[in-house]
Amino acid sequence: MSSKAYQDAVEHLNSLQSNAATLDAVRASGGRSSEFAIPEMLEYLERIGYTSEQLNALNVIHITGTKGKGSTSAFTDSILRHAMPEWKVGLYTSPHLVAVRERIRINGLPISEEVFAKYFFEVWDRLIVNNKGLIPTTPPMPGYFRFITLMAFHVFLEEKVDATVLEVGVGGTYDSTNIVPSPVVNGITALGIDHVNVLGKTITEIAWQKGGIFKQSVPAFTVNQPADAMKMLESRAEELKVCRLLAPFFLVKINSSNTNYQSGLAGRHQVQNASLAISLSKRFLETRAGYSFQKQDLPASFINGLAQTKWPGRCQTVPDPNRSDVIWCLDGAHTVESLQCCMEWFVASGVGLPLVSEPQNVSRFLVFNCTSGRSGETFLNAIAESIRSQLAVNKMDVTNVATFFDHVIFCTNVTYADGHFKGDLTTKAISKSDLEGLKTQQSLGSSWSSLFPTFPSDHIHVLPSIEHAVRLVETIQSVRSSAAKVLVTGSLHLVGGLIEVAALSEVAL
Repeated sequence: MSSKAYQDAVEHLNSLQSNAATLDAVRASGGRSSEFAIPEMLEYLERIGYTSEQLNALNVIHITGTKGKGSTSAFTDSILRHAMPEWKVGLYTSPHLVAVRERIRINGLPISEEVFAKYFFEVWDRLIVNNKGLIPTTPPMPGYFRFITLMAFHVFLEEKVDATVLEVGVGGTYDSTNIVPSPVVNGITALGIDHVNVLGKTITEIAWQKGGIFKQSVPAFTVNQPADAMKMLESRAEELKVCRLLAPFFLVKINSSNTNYQSGLAGRHQVQNASLAISLSKRFLETRAGYSFQKQDLPASFINGLAQTKWPGRCQTVPDPNRSDVIWCLDGAHTVESLQCCMEWFVASGVGLPLVSEPQNVSRFLVFNCTSGRSGETFLNAIAESIRSQLAVNKMDVTNVATFFDHVIFCTNVTYADGHFKGDLTTKAISKSDLEGLKTQQSLGSSWSSLFPTFPSDHIHVLPSIEHAVRLVETIQSVRSSAAKVLVTGSLHLVGGLIEVAALSEVAL
């Protein structure tokens, strides 16, 4: 099967995306269609030839949360692969950075274009042929995320994986992944208060949604949560009859026995994610592989798994192989809290700040964008305050916040300068009027000027594409003698597009 077949699959898949107007209507409705989400998903599953009970054969670790669920999934996947090297381990995550097939991995690697196309059209054709639905509200074809989820189940069943790490897309209760009757173990990462404003829900409502992945007699783990969220999770665990020993679920504690390792993912915030992954992996291996964990010390396989974990686009430093004076610092942070973690990582020696042994005249760029419905001004305020606090931690002059970045670039998530997207990165979720007027980017530029009135206006750049941003960095650096450290953040779609345009895939992914 040729590469063209893969592109055909991507085009078919993109036809299932919702446009900006549809997404706005869903937000305005308050998500009233949620009650139909699981019955509809089960109907699609039946149409491609499976029952929900067959999904239990995938041996699922189901992970949700508002912060760190992707990283926790990556840690868990790596631990299992190192602990059981003879196994096939499936990993399902979202979104992707450069290629949609990144979402479906086996033994750490995205499935190939040929394999993706094969399984894609098997699912597509079954849905076309078996087109009689039982629920009147069920659309003839599932949406983008639902389809990829169905396809992941199909791939993992056909490939006979021994374990599946399954990351929730959005929420939990009504998420497309939440049709596995009996996972082996469930995990809930941090529930960020920042998501309260973004999603228009209370922290209790968010906890109710996330707790919806709990299943009867299935053990569940979580980390420390805000008091109201923890109370709701406890209530949901009781309601859904989670496997109970000493408590409604197992609260993961971060202690010395959980931190005697080197993490493959940068950032202090990853300690909590790794700790949750350790607990999930231990319980899974006790249940499915006969492991016994009597000692506090981590097994060598766990230590190696944590050290070898890779999760591109999260606190990731990438020296450019084609631009010798440019280092890209990539982090898809898209909430206030995650941006604070991002800046804690970036405003540190060896990342955004040079080491004592390095030349001190480094240039710093910020490439930033945020998606619809998120407050750019709030995000930029969080960046500014985080720079200030981190400069203080490093005993540096906090009055230098305004001059920390030499240039700031606000660009859209459009991939190329001609206005087109890479096929895998195509999105219909951006309104045409917003793109044409660069409204979001213009607003970000104005907010930056208000935050830093002395910042040179000709160093604030509003650009229509990621390719424009990369070209600008190249142009500025062509007349400079100093090295450049470029922080790219605010959106995983932005980070993925930059990896594509700057040709970083071989070193970043």
